[in-house]
Formats: sequence, C-alpha cells, structure tokens
Amino acid sequence: MRTSVDMSQIVGSHDILLICLDTLRYDAAVQEEQAEGTPVLNRYGRWKKCQAPGNFTYPSHHAMFAGFLPCPYGIKRMEDRELLFFPSHIGLGRKVPEGAYGFSGSTVMEGLERVGYDTWCVGGVSFFDKRSDMGKVFPSYFQKSYWNPSFGCKVKESTANQVDLILKKISAAEGERPIFLYLNVDAIHEPDHFYLDGCVRDCLESHRAALRYVDGQLGRLFHGWKEKRGSTFVICCSDHGTCYGEDGFWSHGVDHPAVLTVPYKHFFL
Repeated sequence: MRTSVDMSQIVGSHDILLICLDTLRYDAAVQEEQAEGTPVLNRYGRWKKCQAPGNFTYPSHHAMFAGFLPCPYGIKRMEDRELLFFPSHIGLGRKVPEGAYGFSGSTVMEGLERVGYDTWCVGGVSFFDKRSDMGKVFPSYFQKSYWNPSFGCKVKESTANQVDLILKKISAAEGERPIFLYLNVDAIHEPDHFYLDGCVRDCLESHRAALRYVDGQLGRLFHGWKEKRGSTFVICCSDHGTCYGEDGFWSHGVDHPAVLTVPYKHFFL
C-alpha cells in the first residue's frame, strides 16, 4: 500500500517525533475530538481508526519499534498496511513499499541512527523506567534515554514533567543532527481518576479527562519544538486501549475491541 507521505523525503530532512499516548482508547479520542476537548491535536487532522499492534505495552512496542505501527482498522491483508518504515530484510517480499523508508538494523531507531539521527527516548510506564532488567530493554534501543519517578503513571503532573525535560534537552541539542524522539505519555494509563474532580475510581470519563490534560502539555511541546528545531514530522498514536467493565472486561492485556482499537494520526509541525 502506498503511504500518504513520502518517508524517503522526510528521513534526513526532518526531526521525527513518535508520541505514544499509552492506553488511549479510540472511542475516547474521537469523543474528545468532537467535543473540542483536544484543541491542540485537533489542529492536525482527525483520528484514524486503527488496529493495535498488541494488547498491552510490551508486545505493541516491539512491533512499533520494528516499523509496524497501528494499521487501518478495516484492512484484511498484511500487504494493505501503510508502512512508514519498512524493515528491508524481513518479509513482504523484501520490497520496500512506495513511499516507505526502508531501514536496516533491528529497529527503526537503529536504522535512523545509521543515517545520522540522534535517537532519544523519554519513558513513562514501567517498561521504560530502567529500574528492572525488563525496564531496560526498550531504553537500550536509543542513544539517549530518560526516565525519573516524576514521569510515572501515578504522578498527576507526569506529562508536564516529561515536556519540561524535553524542552530543556532540545535547547542544548546539536542543531545540525536530526532527532528521532520517542515519548511514552503515560498519564492516560491507569490510574487516571485524579484528572476528574470527585472521581475515586478510574473510568472512561477520567480517561477522557486525562487526555484533555495531555493535549495541553502537547501544545507546550509542539510550540517549544517549533521554536528550537527545524522541519518536524510527528506520528501520534496509542499502543492499545483499555476496558472499564465493558462485557465484564477490565484493564488491558486481553482481547476486547476497546483494547484492540486505537487512534492514529501523523502530521507535520
């Protein structure tokens, strides 16, 4: 499937931001889009309904870091995926789809590093916290990785703290090297009840309230990035959704439409 952008023209000429709104449900994203609760993200087009690469963070990110981002919900063949990044030595006839960027290496980040990118990871959930052997796996894929307890799921200001760090780092970054930044936004992940006044248990309404909070912080990030950096391409998506009791299902790591259906968009700053 031909891509909607030509990644061979973007790679090398643009910074690339991969922003994962960890655990964001598609229905919640669309509800806030329609209610104008996410004015920053709304500026960059409508959400696309997609299939999650996995039903929780760990498998989903292994797929995404190999180039297999969320794919359109209705596709019925692997060949119909829109692949922005294509692992040149694996499957699909080993032929780079039109508009995709064929990379070598074990991850997108390794491929971009080989053509001059500085690769950054700003972690959120525990799979990125570097406090356990498993929590060191994903950060090890990047040249620079950052996490501290103020980025954790239980911290109400987690996204603001992440954005503060990023803005500080880009002020000191080497201007001539393009940056690939992966940001794991975990504010929408459980627990999220504290984003909704009077709420004592996580629910779809507090999930949406967390997204509204995140949207404001992304506005700060995008403004600061545009001020300090050059041309930038953004991929913004969820890795999986979550359940709040639908059909008796709770949380994620299970196969339910609320878990497996995620929002996706890409755009230029």
